[in-house]
Amino acid sequence: VGTYKPEMLQKKNAVLVDGVVLNGPITDSKAGEKFVEEACKIIMEEVIQKANDVTEKVCEWQAPETLKTILDLEMRDTGESHRKLLQLCQDVIQYSVKTSHPRFFNQLYAGMDYYSLVARFITEALNPSVYTYEVSPVFLLVEEAVIKKMIEFIGWKEGDGIFNPGGSVSNIYAMNLARYKFCPEIKEKGLSGLPRLVLFASEECHYSMKKAASFLGIGTENIYFIKTDERGKMIPEELEKQVQRASKEGSAPFLVCATAGTTVLGAFDPLDEIADICEKHGLWLHVDASWGGSALISKKHCKLLHGIHRADSVAWNPHKMLMAGIQCCALLVKDNSGLLKKCYSAQAAYLFQQDKFYDVSYDTGDKSIQCSRRPDAFKFWLMWKALGTAGLEERVNRALALARYLAEEIKKREGFQLLLEFLPRFANVLKETTPLFCLYFQVAPIIKERMMKKGSMMLGYQPHQGKVNFFRQVIISPQVSREDMDFLLDEIEQLAKDL
Repeated sequence: VGTYKPEMLQKKNAVLVDGVVLNGPITDSKAGEKFVEEACKIIMEEVIQKANDVTEKVCEWQAPETLKTILDLEMRDTGESHRKLLQLCQDVIQYSVKTSHPRFFNQLYAGMDYYSLVARFITEALNPSVYTYEVSPVFLLVEEAVIKKMIEFIGWKEGDGIFNPGGSVSNIYAMNLARYKFCPEIKEKGLSGLPRLVLFASEECHYSMKKAASFLGIGTENIYFIKTDERGKMIPEELEKQVQRASKEGSAPFLVCATAGTTVLGAFDPLDEIADICEKHGLWLHVDASWGGSALISKKHCKLLHGIHRADSVAWNPHKMLMAGIQCCALLVKDNSGLLKKCYSAQAAYLFQQDKFYDVSYDTGDKSIQCSRRPDAFKFWLMWKALGTAGLEERVNRALALARYLAEEIKKREGFQLLLEFLPRFANVLKETTPLFCLYFQVAPIIKERMMKKGSMMLGYQPHQGKVNFFRQVIISPQVSREDMDFLLDEIEQLAKDL
């Protein structure tokens, strides 16, 4: 597609500079278009049309060294033929995990939304970068509209926000923003001269809190992890004790990170009570609702996040429960005075000129830590336009109903134990898979190995606070049915029958 053709040098007025032909394009557009057409056909047949087929494997397991050989990963001096490239496309699809398969339960995302997928095709083809209105007019307006609607569901009258690459990045944004609010001089003067800053988070919080504290120079030792109750929810009285302790030690408390939908237990911290403590001590309240934020869409389940309107910032990932496609993550901020821009702006004169011919308030890229930025809000917007709020709400309600069904079925089965009877609080279902008198730490990993090599399904496991390995079932995709829940239990039983 990108090689010189001899006839180019034969053209009249052919120009060479430093051995490079400057006349005309060097790309064979017709060949490129044909390749795209044939590759899209493969995607349609091997990914999209097979996405709901439970007779297909979730994965075609191969050991790393074997897979390296199959894929022919070596890059060479000369390009490969289109025939070889199309075969590579086939191989990549064959040996990749099918996250849209109805029996992929391994992570806090799954399934395929067709509208979001088309939106991704469009943005990949257009290849925009969302920083100024002049280069990304449609996608900046879309992001503005989506953020406004998400803010409505949180319950704020006004606010601000930015889409960014992942919930972990949202948490870093929020931690840095809270610190900037606490001591604005840090932007210019840095860390020197600051008191020992301390933040508070649940012991069940996402690991990105540690990464954020490390990345920002706060230090992981300056996170006070707050005890949780038997359901995995932060205990407000323990938070109050730790805030007072930090103050007595001469530290400077500035932030509380609450969680709405913990990764393992699916627990929701008591936001109203935590907000009371934050108001009392003048602390920024950030809610990591990356997983649980989508419950706000459901009139039935939004009560799980009661009090979230009192937060100063919220992380919410529509690519999880709402299936907007990775990545689609927003940091939403109650402050509407331009705090995000004040904190992150570098005022690059070559990009954010103030004498443009249009309203430069739409050049929102300067409130991001990125320069180039993907139009992630667009896939959520197109999906929301297609399904409406009612359709998104149905996804949440159905996922939680299936989780409840599975929990009840686990109780009925000999050899299974629902780890926590009061779960699922959200769409996490936790189960041990051996009788109570025979809890072997190695059982879950062996079953996981067998299911992966068979390709029948994918299900995550982990230990937790002294408990043995247990399976964590996550339900998201609307393609998942009651039959898949029954199959899951039958399959674990079959895979473990000789253990």
